[in-house]
Amino acid sequence: MKRALITGATSGIGTEMARYLHRLGWQLVLTGRNEQMLRRMAKIYGNDTRYIALDLGERGAAEKLYAFCKGLRIDLLVNNAGFGVFGEFTETSLEDELELIDVNIRSLHILTKLFLRDMVRRDSGFILNVGSIAGFATGPMLSSYYASKNYVVRLTTAIREELRRRGSRVKIAVLCPGPVDTNFNNRAGVNFSVMSAAPDQVAKYAIDHALAGKCIIIPSLAVKAGIIASSLCPEPLLARIVYHVQKRKEG
Repeated sequence: MKRALITGATSGIGTEMARYLHRLGWQLVLTGRNEQMLRRMAKIYGNDTRYIALDLGERGAAEKLYAFCKGLRIDLLVNNAGFGVFGEFTETSLEDELELIDVNIRSLHILTKLFLRDMVRRDSGFILNVGSIAGFATGPMLSSYYASKNYVVRLTTAIREELRRRGSRVKIAVLCPGPVDTNFNNRAGVNFSVMSAAPDQVAKYAIDHALAGKCIIIPSLAVKAGIIASSLCPEPLLARIVYHVQKRKEG
């Protein structure tokens, strides 16, 4: 039986990915900050489910998670944990932004490297990093979040090419949705001005396409069109457009 490790498993897309993978017959290793929710999920999904409550914004948490999984074969790593900080760069909390970097970039980087090495050695496995449409643009008013998702997209696609060139059967993918109906906007302190996608639909689409070997996973024609349009738009103009879009989210 295959086993998946999901970070940020206690809400939003992570919760729905856990539910879908369980339906597919996968064993689960779950982590998040909410221990009560993790315990509840473990009861639902059975005795084979393992969990550990961690805050990936804390130094050493990613390494602790990897150590927790020692002796377990992780066939799919889902780096889902992440959050945003809304506001002008001069006004936002430096402490919050450094925590964002630790969760969205540092921990994802560490977990990808450590588990990828194991997968490459046995020549099997999947990694799914959760990015965003923000990974293809600049993001005034959510500058740190957009920058972090650019990192996730570029790191993933670079690793993908390295794996291809060495003939590895390991696959790495990045999910790049638009707005999803999760707790993201509450934590970031914003109100979405457009309709959000259902997290269960995004989760299913992402898992199915990652396991099929797709690299960049975009679960919406509208989001695909937006990414293409942004690639054709001059950077200064794109920044102005994004600023006005983000400004409308101000609570």
